[in-house]
Parts: sequence; C-alpha cells; structure tokens
Amino acid sequence: MIVGILKEIKAAENRVSMTPAGAEAMRARGHRVLVEKSAGVGSGFSDEDYRQSGAEILGGPAEICAQAELVMHVKEPQPSEFGLLRPGQMVFTYFHFAASEPLTRAMIDNGAVSIAYETISGPGHSLPLLTPMSEVAGRMAAQQAAKYSERAQGGRGILLGGVPGVPPATVLVIGGGVVGTHAAQMACGLGAKVYLLDTNLDRLRHLAEVMPKNCFALMSSQATIRELAKEADVIIGAVLLHGAKAPKLVTREMLSTLKPGTVLIDVAIDQGGCFETSRPTTHQQPTYEVDGILHYCVANMPGAVPLTSTMALTNATLPYALALADQGWKKLARNNSGVRDGINIALGKVTYRGVAEAFGLDYTPVEDLLAE
Repeated sequence: MIVGILKEIKAAENRVSMTPAGAEAMRARGHRVLVEKSAGVGSGFSDEDYRQSGAEILGGPAEICAQAELVMHVKEPQPSEFGLLRPGQMVFTYFHFAASEPLTRAMIDNGAVSIAYETISGPGHSLPLLTPMSEVAGRMAAQQAAKYSERAQGGRGILLGGVPGVPPATVLVIGGGVVGTHAAQMACGLGAKVYLLDTNLDRLRHLAEVMPKNCFALMSSQATIRELAKEADVIIGAVLLHGAKAPKLVTREMLSTLKPGTVLIDVAIDQGGCFETSRPTTHQQPTYEVDGILHYCVANMPGAVPLTSTMALTNATLPYALALADQGWKKLARNNSGVRDGINIALGKVTYRGVAEAFGLDYTPVEDLLAE
C-alpha cells in the first residue's frame, strides 16, 4: 500500500505523524512511504533521515494525496486539504469532529474514510491512541498553570508550591482520566494543593490510593465545582466524552465568583471546551482574559513539545497504521472492534453516533458499510 505522511499546517504545529523509524517499519512490510518535504523538521527529523529509512520525499500535499491510499496526519485536515482527499481514501489522524461542523461536512462531502485516533478503543474502554497525547497535554497543563500564574503573564502572582511560611496555590482539576491524573501529578510535584474531581467512584478509590498526599480525590458535581472554584488559583478542565462535545462545567456566571487572575486551562478545547467562555487559542497567542480571569485554550498543546510528542505518538499509532496498510480498513474493522470504533465518517456516511448527534446528522452504523 502507498502511505502518505503530510506536513502539519495548523498554526504552530510541529509534530509529524510518523518518525523515520516508523517509515522504516512500513518499508520492511513492503509498503511504499511518501513524506511531504520538511514534514519532520519541526520534530527534529530531516528529509535525509526519512530517505535513509526508505521513504520518498515529495514536494507538496497534492502529490501525496493523489497517490496515497492511506494518508496520515497529526491534527485534522485543514480547509486547503479538504479537496485533495478522495472517496475511499483512508485518512488516519486526530479529527475531534464534534468540535467542528465544517470539518465534519467536508469529510462527508469528499467521501474519504476518516479514522480518528481519539475514538479507537482498547481493552477496558481505553483509548490507546489518545492516551499518549493526553499524557503530554496533562503534564503540560500543570507547566502552563505554573507559568501563567506569574503576575507578568496575567496571573495572580502566585508560586504553585509556595515557600516555607507561605501557603501553596490551590489547583482544581476537573476530570480524573489520563489528562487530569497527569496534570494533578505534576501540580502535586510542584507542591500545590490539588483537588481532583471525577464522577466514577471506583476511579476515585483508585486515585485516592495512588496519588500523592497533597491530592484530594473528590466526587464531582456542579455544586462541588462551584464551591472549589472560589478557592482555586488554577482550574484545569480535563473532561472527555468519547467522540462528543465536552460539557460546560464552568459557566460565565461563575467567573464573577473566582479570584481575579485565576488561570483556567481548558485541555478539552479540542472537543469544544468544558468552560463556557473557552475559545481555541494558539501557541503564538495562548491566552485571553474574560472578566479578569485568564484563559489558556491552546488546541494542540502537545505541539509545543514535538520531539517528545511525535515519538510518543508513533509508538502508539504505528501498529494500527501497519495493520491498516496490510489489510485495508474494511478487513481490519471486521476483525477488530477497536478499529471499528475509530471509523467516524466513511464514504459520505457518519458512522460515529456522537458526531451525528452533535450536528443533527443521519447516523449509519459502520457495520452496514462493512457488510457491503
């Protein structure tokens, strides 16, 4: 199969969807790998590195999309790429469709097979391709919280860990999944007082056992969020509903109850954000202020650490990419329920219920397409 690796063109996105080592593994299985010129430079991989791995370097996305049967990205295709994709062509990337109706309709119109990293499932309802970037984003959330709590950055001028004789910052993390746990671990490591909220009692029991003593795992509710938000110096939104829009857990009205200069970090922004006042920002302009509250809503946080992120992502995605290249999407999906969960749109049909419900579109079970 011909596999195409596109250069990321989203603002300040320096990751690449496959390392040279991944390309070498593809070649070893007999697949042809096309890499867009300079695709890996932002992550520290030169075109020559890819050539030595057996890949071919092409000049632009049109050339790659015209030939590739499997196209790989890190972030969702951008408008300039919508028309380059064709019916039946596999596109394997993070889509987060529920956050963007234009993207959803574009991928319906071009007829490609959209296989979303973020909804491929693993054992125990895990999300194996979302996990590595969630780990990065969670840890980065705590780093950004520390940075933007500085007065020069618009925060309250508070050190997360405090010093002897001065209390530490209070950090509220909403969501006890991969993002929230890693954010809480980092904030705890810096010495902050951390409240970690979740709605799953079994998960809370686990967190209570494994988290540091300065982390308090509590049952989440709107009442609890309202009360703890008043105390917080930082609020990290880490809520995920698989393939659907994130719920709005901090409202505009609540902002008036927060301390001036409180920092809101919305890691759920790819899924529409879990704060009512959230809107996507970029690494170049990462923050904005609403009612005296600082918002950080960068939609591709791991793109700021592309070397770490690219290696972690390839570790997770390569086995699936190899299987797709070996078998094609229909054969693989028939035999692998986790991959079936990843097929969000195919051949002009919305095959993921959460995406259909987000925009009032018709839903077609992917099994109907696999039977054809």
